[in-house]
Amino acid sequence: MNRIAETSRKPLLKLTFCLRRRPGLSLPEFQDYWVNKHGPLVRRLQPALGMVRYVQVHRLGGDLADGLRRARSAPEPYDGVAELWWESEESFRAAGKNPGAREAGRLLLEDEARFIDLANSPLWLNREHVIYAGDAC
Repeated sequence: MNRIAETSRKPLLKLTFCLRRRPGLSLPEFQDYWVNKHGPLVRRLQPALGMVRYVQVHRLGGDLADGLRRARSAPEPYDGVAELWWESEESFRAAGKNPGAREAGRLLLEDEARFIDLANSPLWLNREHVIYAGDAC
């Protein structure tokens, strides 16, 4: 077999959403809304959407992060990354055909427009390839 790492779990379908905040929102305001308002909405709508996992990755500011970015000549960072998982492509497609999931998606998009610069926040479907997970993961 030519794989670097094998896992016993089946591959999941993942949606990665790189977020930039709306103009006029500070990073703390953006992160507070995302975790305390949008997060509970996602949790409430999860059954209709059929997701099996949702994670928010919040950007850290400060000299450590800024120094790392400068040392690598990296562009400005995203304000956060949302990660959403489904069991399979089939379960993702099935949710898209469900009227309850479509309504949940509409509600989420409406809420996202309140704090996310949607036009500058790319998203894509993907599958992870775990190269190293270690004992703690």
